[in-house]
Amino acid sequence: MNARRIRARDVFQSAGLYCLTDSKLSCGRNNLTIVEQMLSAGLRIVQYREKNQSQLTMYKECLAIRDLTRSFGATFIVNDDIALAMAVCADGVHVGQDDLPVPAVRLLVGESMLIGLSTHTPEQAQAAVRLGADYIGVGPVYSTLTKKDVGNPVGLSYVDYVAKNIALASVAIGGINAANVAEVIRHGADCAAMISDIVSAADISQQIQLVQTLIKQARRLRG
Repeated sequence: MNARRIRARDVFQSAGLYCLTDSKLSCGRNNLTIVEQMLSAGLRIVQYREKNQSQLTMYKECLAIRDLTRSFGATFIVNDDIALAMAVCADGVHVGQDDLPVPAVRLLVGESMLIGLSTHTPEQAQAAVRLGADYIGVGPVYSTLTKKDVGNPVGLSYVDYVAKNIALASVAIGGINAANVAEVIRHGADCAAMISDIVSAADISQQIQLVQTLIKQARRLRG
């Protein structure tokens, strides 16, 4: 396993929780405020995901978030936008099955940036290993309304498959919240991605601390 993949596994396993931004669900709070509250509560992986902002707005937000994540020692990942990830010196970029293929992304971003790839089937997970992804998204585990073009839920059986057969760090995503995060972790996910349950919370710090406790408990039960 190469150094990037080892780094990704170490980051994901130590973090446990991986949060994404979504300004539409943030109850009027801006992304910088949300991220600062996340990091202050102990979150150590943040993904910037915005679809309806201007490039300039996203660039300015990402520069500020990049500064914040550096100061907290957190990992900063940009969703889909390779140029934006490069412009702000993000730690990683996350792409989907319909985006540029991983080898082409690697040519653009260089050797140090982590590349994550969304997967929905065992075949896609196996291909991610061959293509050079550093970690994979696994999902959607449950039904979700935060992404319009998402497919049908893959369920926990796919989380099980990845845990047993794929030697890459994995982040389970899709409909995950405080009520089901322990179940996802018990099935072997290295990390759980959450959006609405965190960014919509009245008290983000309290919600993150609750979820992190649930993740730690689930890991102890998993052994």
